[in-house]
Amino acid sequence: MLTVIIPTLNADKALEATLSALMPAVMSGLIKQLVVSDGGSADHTVAIADDAGADIVSGTPGRGNQLVLGAAEARGDWLLFLHADTILEPGWDLEVQQFVAEANAAKDLERVAYFRFRLNDRQSAARWLEHIVSARCRVLALPYGDQGLLISKAFYEAIGGFKSMPLMEDVELVRRVGRGRLIALRHAAVTSAARYRREGYLKRMMRNASCLAMWFVGVAPERIVRFYK
Repeated sequence: MLTVIIPTLNADKALEATLSALMPAVMSGLIKQLVVSDGGSADHTVAIADDAGADIVSGTPGRGNQLVLGAAEARGDWLLFLHADTILEPGWDLEVQQFVAEANAAKDLERVAYFRFRLNDRQSAARWLEHIVSARCRVLALPYGDQGLLISKAFYEAIGGFKSMPLMEDVELVRRVGRGRLIALRHAAVTSAARYRREGYLKRMMRNASCLAMWFVGVAPERIVRFYK
């Protein structure tokens, strides 16, 4: 039923916990396939994925390109794209199973779901950012890739899938999905706050907002990624 696709690059410190949160759904049969699309990791990422029974594909680094390659290997009727440092909250599998069952029963395969954003940090800045992300999803209908994306394979292929972009591949795709098809799930995708703690919440939030603004006014993704880095 479900293929989970995870792009990775030197993600061994986070990947094991991400995969562990998926194992109950593997055991129940909800997840039929795990695909890890690796961009040339030099650590233990590939070994961890292999130990978990994932199908491993390799390609040039870049999340957009890796998502394209991972989706091409998918055998499930539904696809769940997930970041390597994102852990799904317990009970997510039951909600996803219900969502998929209802969409299949209604023959409405154009429903696309995403999880609630949460950070694994107790700082008040993390709570503020979670509120900002929630507002962004409500007002702009723009969930990011760290919230996961659940989409039927048929609809994913019908709209052309991810593009091999160096940045903003998640925003570009959900814009094509359209506001009316996006549905927020109750369960959270808990993402690592390591980059926010390392760089500072305000600095990283301002940089992310600047990248989004640049994309909306038509700046080329190649220029945006240079600014981002």
